[in-house]
Amino acid sequence: MYKLKEWWMGRWNDFETRHPRLSKWIYQIFYFFVFSMGVTVFQYLIFTFMPHLLGKGLAGTEFMWPQIHVRLFGVDFDWSLLGYKVLTDSATGEVMIGGGLGYFISYEAGSFLAQCINFPLQRNITFKSKGNPFYQAVWYFAAWIVISLICNGFNNLWMPVAQQYVPPAVYNLLVTIITGGVSMIIFFFVFKIIFPEGEKDKAGQDE
Repeated sequence: MYKLKEWWMGRWNDFETRHPRLSKWIYQIFYFFVFSMGVTVFQYLIFTFMPHLLGKGLAGTEFMWPQIHVRLFGVDFDWSLLGYKVLTDSATGEVMIGGGLGYFISYEAGSFLAQCINFPLQRNITFKSKGNPFYQAVWYFAAWIVISLICNGFNNLWMPVAQQYVPPAVYNLLVTIITGGVSMIIFFFVFKIIFPEGEKDKAGQDE
């Protein structure tokens, strides 16, 4: 294993010397993808289990804004930018876990906590940033809000349709993959902006 690592590092160092810009992109994309997939799994667990912990009381509490009636693929539903429709069993009318205020809280909590994990990993390891962490965190938080609204609005177009045909665990997986995929693409370029290359801390400049 040690010899394999030594061989690989030798090849990689040689590649970095010959292709510095390309090697940096490969390094950043690799670690960005690894960390992003890790927090995506974390989000899936939150999306799946937290609604059950919050219970049917919150699952049965409707929270949607704005409510715009839409008909898509033969399914009538109210589209919203924030919140999710209460799910009920078509046969019994009983409230089901996976919608309403309970799911909205779970979605936002899972997404926010994932970013709290993702931010330091991407900042310190992927992009090796030495910039002002407070400034970067503020911009990251603003980007997360905008991206969350985009993902919420998009999810609320297809989720009501999917809920008619697949069980909650499956559409939780779809929500995670779609949300994670869209977020990953946007966030990579957001990181390239808020974590600019070539930064040096003041200590390094003064030496």
